[in-house]
Amino acid sequence: MSEFKNATVSKLGNVYFDGKCISHNVTLEDGMKKSIGVILPSSLRFNTGTPEVMELLKGKCKVKFAGTDDWKDYAEGESFSVDGDSTFDIKTVEELHYVCHYG
Repeated sequence: MSEFKNATVSKLGNVYFDGKCISHNVTLEDGMKKSIGVILPSSLRFNTGTPEVMELLKGKCKVKFAGTDDWKDYAEGESFSVDGDSTFDIKTVEELHYVCHYG
């Protein structure tokens, strides 16, 4: 799916890590919450409140999950899951476009 239908999108963006990650909140008609964003080339650590699924739309990255020492490669068309109340490290060498699915 390349677009969301019947969704509400926040006009103001969420700007993280000095502008290295920018996203917009999306609420679907059924109440499901998501964010759509871009991570610029960088190495970042994210904290999660709820479980998340990161769907990669364009680009590639390396991810290290809390409690592990290994980096895993992900690319366009793939996704990864992160537990709630956790962290993950991500490294990007090109723009990474994503949708984050919450819950």
